Amino acid sequence: MKAKYIILSLIASLAVLVGCEKELPHYLSEVTVSSSFVSIPLGGGSTPITLDAASAWEITDIPAWLTVSPTSGGAGQSTVTFSAASVLDGRTTEIHLNCGGKVQNINVIQGVSVVSEVSCAEVLAGPESKTYRVTGVCTAIANTTYGNWYLNDGTGEVYIYGTLDSKGATQNFLSWGLEVGDEITVEGPKTVYNGTVELVDVTVLKINKSLIKVDEITPEDAVLPIEGGLFTVKLANKGQGVYVEIPEDAESWLSIASVAGDVVTFRAQPNAGGDRETVITFKTTDGKKEYSCQQALSQIGSIVEVSAAEFNAQPDGNAQFRVVGVVTDIVMDKENPDKYNKYGNFYLNDDTGRVYVYGLLPEAGGATGQDVLTKKGIQYGYLLTVVGPKGSYKGNPQMVNGYYVEHTPVQRLSCADFNALEDGSDLYIINGTVRDIVMDKDDPTKYNKYSNFYIEDASGRVYVYGMVPTLSRASGQSLLTKLGIKEGDFIEVVGPKSSYKGNPQMVNAIYVRHTPAID
Repeated sequence: MKAKYIILSLIASLAVLVGCEKELPHYLSEVTVSSSFVSIPLGGGSTPITLDAASAWEITDIPAWLTVSPTSGGAGQSTVTFSAASVLDGRTTEIHLNCGGKVQNINVIQGVSVVSEVSCAEVLAGPESKTYRVTGVCTAIANTTYGNWYLNDGTGEVYIYGTLDSKGATQNFLSWGLEVGDEITVEGPKTVYNGTVELVDVTVLKINKSLIKVDEITPEDAVLPIEGGLFTVKLANKGQGVYVEIPEDAESWLSIASVAGDVVTFRAQPNAGGDRETVITFKTTDGKKEYSCQQALSQIGSIVEVSAAEFNAQPDGNAQFRVVGVVTDIVMDKENPDKYNKYGNFYLNDDTGRVYVYGLLPEAGGATGQDVLTKKGIQYGYLLTVVGPKGSYKGNPQMVNGYYVEHTPVQRLSCADFNALEDGSDLYIINGTVRDIVMDKDDPTKYNKYSNFYIEDASGRVYVYGMVPTLSRASGQSLLTKLGIKEGDFIEVVGPKSSYKGNPQMVNAIYVRHTPAID
């Protein structure tokens, strides 16, 4: 009887296995799907399934690489198509079909995932869309919700954009307890965004906690005053000794004052420039591996007044710069082109170049999107002073969320209308063709160093008696020569109305922009 029972059980098991070869409809009382498993070729393509719903339905948690159409519908039968572009390595995801308060899971797989275990340098040099496994040390954490951080293995550094938790969910990065200095093995696909190599929504395979971490700092906010002072770091260290690494660009103002066991004290010099910051690295070893942790430190500085060219040449950071220029090229609202963009995006021009201001705050620490240009009545040609940090976007310099300081209204006039004005200190903007540049008395082959010339438009001409740099307003700077302006060029300047022996003129004009004449 026992042998017969075993044989019958084996036959029953084979029947079950044979039955599993065919995909059966998946039932919930609220919705039925023809398949809860969707396969898409590695080379890209589309796969449809059929669903029959008792009420309205919606598909959620769709990753960026997968297109689902439609994503919602009503009661009855619908065909839903799953599509994906070609990819180098396989990928999988689980999406959710919501109907009548119930959820049907649908698993989507594209190809077969083949993971390459590589170094950071190989990730940086490798193709996009390929899945990599890499081990390195967390050097900085940028976002603690999604889990954006930097991984470095000594051969290079890769930006991790999104970290899945142990169940594969997003926005739960803190569940890992990951700290700077920990050694982590992750796996994920490579992409490149704005020139930055990223591994996206990585899976954490292993965490080797660092033997060293920062336990306590003084001052607690890690911000030193402009006068300088001491900064103390107390370490929790289970390794053999401590090695301190101060970045080369901070060695001129930051040094080690003392080391007492696992307590390191630093001394910062007085700061005569703008805000500055650095990241100090602490290292230890267990005799086989090296472990590290980091601590950021910043020091308050002065607001540095710079020209447009000087601002654009600054490194990105938190240092504050004061820029004065003429407002040009204000970005308008996409939905209403007659209104300014509410964030305040525009250019500030001076004689050295132009600064793109990406966002204008009403004051230091103010909120974004306050439509400051409109509320202050600022228009094209106005002189404006802003303060803010240097940033970049796709390699292009910009001031990010600078704040308003002051502005000077400027009225646009024709040459004839300008000449008819009473003398005064108010500023006006005029433009036209460069005519009759005054040459140097001692060397008639060179322009006069004060840059005297005429601007001509359809209404007449204005004598410009001197053109000066926007920032210093110092005369005799040979701006026409420095800017390469010549007879016949189009030019735009700002300045006050004055007179000399009854003849109207603009004195010490501020350069706005010019366009070379077409030969």
